[in-house]
Amino acid sequence: MNYWLMKSEPDVYSIADLQQQGETVWDGVRNYQARNYMRQMLVGDLVFFYHSNTAFPGIAGLMRVAKTGIADPTQFEPDSKYYDPKSTPESPRWQTVVVKFVETFDQPILLSTLKEKFSPDELTLVRTGNRLSVMPVSEAVAQKIMAMKTG
Repeated sequence: MNYWLMKSEPDVYSIADLQQQGETVWDGVRNYQARNYMRQMLVGDLVFFYHSNTAFPGIAGLMRVAKTGIADPTQFEPDSKYYDPKSTPESPRWQTVVVKFVETFDQPILLSTLKEKFSPDELTLVRTGNRLSVMPVSEAVAQKIMAMKTG
C-alpha cells in the first residue's frame, strides 16, 4: 500500500462533505506533477485529507483510493473553471481517482505541528513554497502521522 496527501479548501470540499457522500471523484487538479502522482495511485492506497487555505490548515482525516484511471469529467464541461479545450474524451489530459471516506480525526493535525515533527525532506508538505495539491507520503512518515491522530 502507498500513502498520499491530497489538499482541498474546506469551503470548496471538506472531509465532512466526503463523509456525507461516502466517495467522490477528486476532480479539478490542473497541475501535471499532481496528476502524475494520481496516475501512480492504486486501489486501496491510503490518503491523508488536508484542509488548506484556512485559518488552521491541517490533516483532517483519511480517505482511501477506490478507483483509478478516471478521466476528470470537468475537463469536458465548457462551463467548468477546470474546462480544458485541448482535452478530448479519446485522449483526456487529466486523469483522477475516486476516493472513499475512511475517518475524520477528532482534532486536525495542524500544519504547525507537522512542521515541528517533520523536515522538508521527510514531508514535502512542509517545504517552503510547496503548492502541490497531491503528494506522496513515505510509509515511515505515514506511520508517524497515524500515531499522532485521534479519531
